[in-house]
Amino acid sequence: MNPGRRLALIVACALFIENMDSTAIATSLPAIAADLGTEPIALKLALTAYLLALAVFIPVSGWIADRFGARSTFMAAIAVFLLGSLACAASGTLEQMVAARFLQGMGGALMVPVGRLVLLRTVPKNELVQALSWLTIPALVAPILGPPLGGLIATYSDWRWIFLINLPMGLLGLFLAWRFVPDLREPVKPLDWTGFALSGLGLALALFGFSSLGRHMVSTPVAAVCLVLGLGGMAGYVWQALRHPHPLIDLRLLKLPTFRAGVMGGMLFRIGIGATPFLLPLMLQLGFGLTPLASGLLTFVSAVGAMFMKTIAATVLKRFGFRRVLWINALLASAMLAGFGLFRADTAHWVIMAVLLVSGCFRSLQFTSLNAISYAEVDPARMGQASSLSGMMQQLSLALGVAIGGYALQLAGAFTGQDYADASNFGWAFLTVGTISALSAWVMFRLPHDAGAEMAGRAEAGHEVTEPKAAQRPNT
Repeated sequence: MNPGRRLALIVACALFIENMDSTAIATSLPAIAADLGTEPIALKLALTAYLLALAVFIPVSGWIADRFGARSTFMAAIAVFLLGSLACAASGTLEQMVAARFLQGMGGALMVPVGRLVLLRTVPKNELVQALSWLTIPALVAPILGPPLGGLIATYSDWRWIFLINLPMGLLGLFLAWRFVPDLREPVKPLDWTGFALSGLGLALALFGFSSLGRHMVSTPVAAVCLVLGLGGMAGYVWQALRHPHPLIDLRLLKLPTFRAGVMGGMLFRIGIGATPFLLPLMLQLGFGLTPLASGLLTFVSAVGAMFMKTIAATVLKRFGFRRVLWINALLASAMLAGFGLFRADTAHWVIMAVLLVSGCFRSLQFTSLNAISYAEVDPARMGQASSLSGMMQQLSLALGVAIGGYALQLAGAFTGQDYADASNFGWAFLTVGTISALSAWVMFRLPHDAGAEMAGRAEAGHEVTEPKAAQRPNT
């Protein structure tokens, strides 16, 4: 087999188990909550913990690979992910599940970025496009298989198998990595340990505090203290980054108009979209009374729509340009997101599937466009820093989406006087997150008319920098 293709397929093993795990768990939240003796809405902490680990450790993945060797780092990342999977399967309480998901996320934060880095450094440029195409196959297939598989397991077996099925392919990936992945190393600059501590602890405390304000795991005063301390740590990182010669995350990149629009506008869009894999299965199962399998068989079509859009996204961007696509499509995708709240228990399943299919197309087009426009003005020397900052913000915004979606559902229940799981409350929750997503259109509208014009002529249907993490990550 061609070495580049073989290397891409090895990295694809890691990407496949990561995406499969993430999409399968979303469909199984009510079953997991019932077994752990907690509310399904409290499991938003398990989803945000995974995304938080990604946001914290993705920025240092390149440094770790260069310091300890790409093969060693890649194998260690797979091992940590599998260890986290075992810990998830063994969890008996919400606290244990949250800790296990964070451990899983630490492995996931290194697996795919380091694997992609090895590809970029070893595969000849004339073979790179073909190698990357092999890598992206699981990013498209796993979100299609994940929801039905997760639903099947949760309906007819024990939800713990969702995590245990990671083991065979993960062990295969470990063996193949040991056998074929080169142990590349590059000279490293000193790591900004102060910046890493401030950003990591700041993000962790702020997001944990925000997600726990609904009195899940800790009391409200403790959650509030964590939130304040976390925000203080993040503010400290901003000060540290602007004065350090080699900051962990270079915030000066936000001075570039297209990068700023792609990251900040993209953050608003992903906050809204990030709530979908959390709210939609809950509505279908708790609100409408569907089984996890029936829920998964409805929601997987969103990934089918995303896959189709990948084939025509470049043509759309070339025809209409980035600015027009970004702001108009943001409104269309957000309107469809808010429209999920109009579903009712007696809505024909073919109607739900049709709406989710079209919604997946719009969402995928937006993600592809955001991913491309973000790098339109970034010079090659700062591409790694830009990728790290963009990847961190993607995961942070998706985690915020889960937390905000949960709060919107709780507040809707308090307003209507119904239990939060009542079907009537989901309409308000989807309206809330859809509105947040729509706000990104204003950021995109302010882009110059010719923004990304050169890229639009050669745009290719790409993927999220970090490959969406979906239960946590919506399908792109």
